[in-house]
Amino acid sequence: MKLIIGLGNPGEEYKNTRHNAGFLVVDRLRELKLSRSVLIRKSDVFMNESGDFVRSLYTKYNIPNIGLYVVHDDLDIKLGEYKIQFGRGPKDHNGLKSVDEALGTDQYWHVRIGIDNRPQDARPMGEEYVLQNFTDEERAVLDKVIKEVCKKLATLLVNTN
Repeated sequence: MKLIIGLGNPGEEYKNTRHNAGFLVVDRLRELKLSRSVLIRKSDVFMNESGDFVRSLYTKYNIPNIGLYVVHDDLDIKLGEYKIQFGRGPKDHNGLKSVDEALGTDQYWHVRIGIDNRPQDARPMGEEYVLQNFTDEERAVLDKVIKEVCKKLATLLVNTN
């Protein structure tokens, strides 16, 4: 069994924010016809409180670390790029810190969706930036990345034990 969890913030006011990139990927994944042995969920709590939510599903379904995929935004990666890595998350991400603390490990798949498109000369603070909505231009770039990520995940899910 595999478990994919998209991190983000619940509520209509956060729907299109950069912090909800994980939710956007999960929404697209749900449209694919993946194996019945793949559970796809969105956290139902705010980003920084994601740990207990992830741990509850991880424990309930007895998921091995190699079968857990956490999808999240990443300010360390430029918009238009992504990384899927086992045991390697961003340097500083409070949602992932919460997950790592709740699980007692960072050894699971990190599906890192790049969201950094800040201007070099006037970079807003990360905490402020992640809660802003994507612009229409950024959303077009993100939609291409989401499509790529979903294709890559579909292949990875089949090829990992």
